[in-house]
Amino acid sequence: MSRIGKNPIDIPSGVEVSVGASEIQVKGPKGTLKTPVDSTVEYKIEDGKVFVDRVDDSRQARAQHGLRRSLLANCVEGVTKGFSKTLEVIGVGYKVSVQGKKIVLNVGYSHPVEFDLPAGLEAKAEGAKLTVEGIDKQLVGETAAQIRRIRPPEPYKGKGIKYIDEFIRRKAGKSGK
Repeated sequence: MSRIGKNPIDIPSGVEVSVGASEIQVKGPKGTLKTPVDSTVEYKIEDGKVFVDRVDDSRQARAQHGLRRSLLANCVEGVTKGFSKTLEVIGVGYKVSVQGKKIVLNVGYSHPVEFDLPAGLEAKAEGAKLTVEGIDKQLVGETAAQIRRIRPPEPYKGKGIKYIDEFIRRKAGKSGK
């Protein structure tokens, strides 16, 4: 039995979960999210909780059990609290600013790099920190990773764009100090 899959998902007040033939729709105070349904997993809504169960004990069903429960739990958490990732821009003269739905990064290139935010996400810049927020966990994480790829941190001086909780292993320079 999947340790993750067997745990029920609590449905907070103000959140509505509806199971369809091909997807599950979760409506909450922050918006609406959908997640696909797999035929090897069944969903039961009882007493303000969602129970995810396998139809049989096949390899496919065992693989999907915990995954589908996690995807649904992320949807419920997203429409209630939301998700955020914080990035830090480190370097002399490196700056970040948000102009409407665009993030403008000055990170050592000959020109400022403009990054368009996908629909459903918001960004805030405070000094050298950039926070990406939204209700879809996958979209928030992927957008933060794309922004980080513009100038990944380098191991000698640590310059670049990194996650706030990321540790950059430093290397000694040429002389091996």
